[in-house]
Amino acid sequence: MYYMPPEWNKHRGSITTYPHSEENFFDKLEEVREQFINFIKYISEGEKVFINVNSEDERLDLEKKLKKKDINNVEIFINPTNDVWCRDNCPIFVKDKRGKTVALKFRFNGWGEKYPYKLDDEAGRKITELLGVERVDIDMVLEGGAIDTNGKDYLLTTEACLLNKNRNPNLSKEEIEKKLKFYFGVKNIIWLKNGLAGDDTEGHIDNITRFVSYRVILTAVDYNKNSENYDILNENLEILKSLKGFYIEEIPLPEPIYYRYPDEEEESILPANYMNFYITNKYVIVPIFNRETDKIALDKIQKHFKDRKVIGLPADKILIGKGAFHCLTQQVI
Repeated sequence: MYYMPPEWNKHRGSITTYPHSEENFFDKLEEVREQFINFIKYISEGEKVFINVNSEDERLDLEKKLKKKDINNVEIFINPTNDVWCRDNCPIFVKDKRGKTVALKFRFNGWGEKYPYKLDDEAGRKITELLGVERVDIDMVLEGGAIDTNGKDYLLTTEACLLNKNRNPNLSKEEIEKKLKFYFGVKNIIWLKNGLAGDDTEGHIDNITRFVSYRVILTAVDYNKNSENYDILNENLEILKSLKGFYIEEIPLPEPIYYRYPDEEEESILPANYMNFYITNKYVIVPIFNRETDKIALDKIQKHFKDRKVIGLPADKILIGKGAFHCLTQQVI
């Protein structure tokens, strides 16, 4: 049996990947990199940042940008990936029964075979060697963004993602629960239903609902009854309210953000939310979108972090790739 500490426990560092794909970010790639560098600045103030790049040219470009912003405490690895979302293709770092850090490398299949993923899966294995951490390979598809744990006895996830037949078609719900309990050291699984409209992961939990302490859960809500997300999030909220012994804090979604991709005739809704924050050793870094709800969300989140400052950073360009700060990172313990 293994144990996954909560994200607010101290990290050895954070893994992330330098944005590189024009297939994900199109003509906004340089603006995405600017927002990424700003994000790295704040992580690096409290912990080491391990950054994957695809080539020597990218390494030089990244070093130039880091130097310009006077960012240190960074180590760069040439470790090619298809995509940037380390939360999902990297291993999940846990403790074994001896208290030793090990990396659980679940299989990654491009969010249900939607996108190329061979390099992502290989990079997730290679990073353990680069960091000198023992790796345990697990024959089960699981993305890090699909789960959240309070580091004690509960784990959050969604049925839409983990029970989707494009992940583990041969595993029943009961079998998946058994594996989650074994690998993450929890006793109870909280199954929410669906994720946000526009989320092509089938509903990752880190876009909608997060633990911020053992008994406090923040969850996204939409108060606009005409919204695509209203019924989805209200159903999840009712499940959370039925739990005993938890305080549930409602965090409003920002007003909808749309983007027209080059191969589409109409705009698509993006999965904009404030739940995709990343808890670092020094800060809680929250994606913001130049909406009136930005301050409301930041203030609500700050209430639950007495030992860290909550920082809101623009993530509207990163969002074009359908992710944000939590998706970009994986903590090393």
